[in-house]
Amino acid sequence: MASIVEAVLEELKRHDVEKVEEVHMVIGEITFLGRDQLEFAYEIVTRDTILEGSKLVIDEEKVQVLCHSCGYAGGVDYLSGVGQDHIIPNLSCPRCVAGVEVTKGKGCAVTSLKVVER
Repeated sequence: MASIVEAVLEELKRHDVEKVEEVHMVIGEITFLGRDQLEFAYEIVTRDTILEGSKLVIDEEKVQVLCHSCGYAGGVDYLSGVGQDHIIPNLSCPRCVAGVEVTKGKGCAVTSLKVVER
């Protein structure tokens, strides 16, 4: 989170911004980054910056895959079982069970800012 906040602050230096109201992020499902932990870290690392008091809005990006064996492109099945706290994406092709290339759901990025300009 510190690196993300640092990058946002660097970008804000190029603009005449009075206040930041919201920071929107997309977090990939298989990053396994916890929303509560991210929000807590955001609150800590934005103290005494122009981002302090802004709202962190997090959207989750579901896993999408591409199978080079059968050509399937789309979502995945999920594994769940006794003793698991989370539903885990099955990273094999739902059609032919071959290995797949993950095309979405593994990134973490700031997508937009809601600011008040001077």
